[in-house]
Amino acid sequence: MRLISDDILIDSGAQSPFFDQVYPSLEGFQFSNPSAWTKGHPFELYKEMQENAPVMWSSPQKNRGKVSGFWCVTKYEDIKKVELSHRIFSSQRGGINMSVPQRKYWRPRNLVMASLNSLINADEPLHREMRMQQSEFFFPAYVAKIKEKVGLKVDALLDDMEKKGPVIDFVEMFSQELPLFTLCEMLGVDDEDRPKVKIWMHYLELASQFLSNPWQTFFSEPLFPLRFNKVVDEMFAFGEKVMAERRRSPREDLLSIIAQTKVENELLPQEFLDGSWLLIIFAGNDTSRNSLSGTIRLMTEFPDQRAMVINDPTLVPRMSEEALRMVSPVMHMRRTALEDTELNGQRIAKDEKLVLWYGAANRDPDIFSEPDIFDIQRENADKHVAFGHGVHKCLGSRIAQMQLRLAFERIFDRFPKIAWTGKQKIAPNALVHAISSMQVNLYGLGRTRPVSISVKS
Repeated sequence: MRLISDDILIDSGAQSPFFDQVYPSLEGFQFSNPSAWTKGHPFELYKEMQENAPVMWSSPQKNRGKVSGFWCVTKYEDIKKVELSHRIFSSQRGGINMSVPQRKYWRPRNLVMASLNSLINADEPLHREMRMQQSEFFFPAYVAKIKEKVGLKVDALLDDMEKKGPVIDFVEMFSQELPLFTLCEMLGVDDEDRPKVKIWMHYLELASQFLSNPWQTFFSEPLFPLRFNKVVDEMFAFGEKVMAERRRSPREDLLSIIAQTKVENELLPQEFLDGSWLLIIFAGNDTSRNSLSGTIRLMTEFPDQRAMVINDPTLVPRMSEEALRMVSPVMHMRRTALEDTELNGQRIAKDEKLVLWYGAANRDPDIFSEPDIFDIQRENADKHVAFGHGVHKCLGSRIAQMQLRLAFERIFDRFPKIAWTGKQKIAPNALVHAISSMQVNLYGLGRTRPVSISVKS
């Protein structure tokens, strides 16, 4: 089969759109610069864009080679329209990244190839064929099957938190551990290989930081530049080995399903195999990890909502949906116009890029009243687009929601006063709201571990 990377649209370096702009370009924020996102979503800018420039042209940063500008889409209904019009707005033509550089810059090549050749970048019918063959592991029956194991892992992580409390790093001890466990269980990664997956994830996250601020990365991890290529090679050697094993001896796991997937009666080439398992590991982990951390932050910032959930744990599912709306763990996805078209009065030329800002859509005041307020009683909270919309809606959304609900049912049962201390680090990342560290006190701000006192009668 032909690879997506064989035909993908390479950036031309276009500074301006082909058709005249209907709306002004608002300056002051570099959307494609990962370092710009270390303070989280620019909600005030989103609001201004929605009011004055809902389909806004963003020019490329200077000194970025032949990177092209793109259209920023911020209104909820416009984003839904783009997602539903997948025959006009393609995932495959230009991939999901904001830019695709010249091929000579594709380094490490195996990593770039895997990032381009995966389900998330595919259009119909390729997308549908691959998705249907993998979907069994994302249906309600499988979610129910794995829920008990996830619950046991939650309890074990809470035990470790309690031992090391009262003040702990919630990301390090919980939100990065739980999704990784769940995804490795689904994929069928052997126990002895799971520590390697954790290392690979760490290095790929550092890669984004290194591109944004090399000196800061060097000072925090001096060996990173020397070890990165070796770590990437180890990761792909594992993928090649495990896929070959699953083709010879399939198991009842998602790695086997991926290894046995066929398109037009042909097994997937290695580039697609790598792209498939890495997409599940990294996309699934990032979204769940940041949803878990972001929810803790919200429950500290809105104590009245926390009190409602503590008093009535049946509200946890509603809380989870509203938290997903507020956090919007995935910042954006990109689509590429397959023909000249129009969106919200703005003409868009064939091969121009559109970047869909989900955090903006999830706080669109035309859809969500008082959008900056965390309200677990909000009637339409589940209408958020945190998982995307249409044919590309996140395949793992049910798994993510199960983890979020189960985690907070047990966290609030055990640590009802858990609170964010105000200390956090957000990694430079333009794709996900990457909360890399978050300090919490398990027993409430300024509190120490409760002491049991025996009472003499």
